[in-house]
Amino acid sequence: MFKILKYSFYDLMRSSWSYVYLGFYLLLGIVLLFLNNDLSKAVITLMNVIIVLVPLIGTIFGVMYYYNSKEFTELLLAQPVKRSSIFLGQYLGVSISLSMSLILGLGLPFVAYGLFKSNAIWDFSLLLIIGMFLTFIFSALAFNIALSNENKIKGFGYAILMWLFLAVVYDGLFLVSLILFEDYPLDKLSLIATMLNPIDLSRTLIILKLDISALLGYTGAVFKQFFGTSFGLIISFTMLLVWVVLPVLRIVFKSKRKDF
Repeated sequence: MFKILKYSFYDLMRSSWSYVYLGFYLLLGIVLLFLNNDLSKAVITLMNVIIVLVPLIGTIFGVMYYYNSKEFTELLLAQPVKRSSIFLGQYLGVSISLSMSLILGLGLPFVAYGLFKSNAIWDFSLLLIIGMFLTFIFSALAFNIALSNENKIKGFGYAILMWLFLAVVYDGLFLVSLILFEDYPLDKLSLIATMLNPIDLSRTLIILKLDISALLGYTGAVFKQFFGTSFGLIISFTMLLVWVVLPVLRIVFKSKRKDF
């Protein structure tokens, strides 16, 4: 698996798309620091970009890499190599390379601006950690979709719909349900619904860490009461880890039973 991981990683590092992704974050970090002149404000602005863009890029790269390397994958399947090792190696190669582009692209401008001397270092670190989680989660979901669909167009379509649902539609449905059932106690339902969407869970964690939960009104007070505690933080990161592990387990399960 490590040889396949190494090959996939170096293959993506040579890809021009990886440099475009790295350059985008590098430019974004420089522009935000130039406009804000304040690390804390720049981190708050970055939150909105990372929460939406990182899942989208992870989804597109995951599906694109699977379909583009399909012939090479079939060649590997003819060798005495475990199927799970092939797909896990490719998945980890995609996820790690995207995570490195994110960390380097955003980290270099902020470090040059004096991140280590600022109190915003912990908020920025949480932002990068959550960005890495989202990268691993949506790359795994993308691989699952690609493994389940031989048709490339259909696979890309389902992947974009999945991202669109979790990033946009889910919030709309959640808001409508809160309005329709406002006469009922929805505290626990709100917490559960937030945990069932990695994007919502990540956004909530960052908002609470940046101490701007007042913008969420009553819902923010409920979230702060739970997610603001040490126990809530542990549960939140555990749920993000579950969101990584379950799709990865399905990649292993699907790869062993898929007819190539």
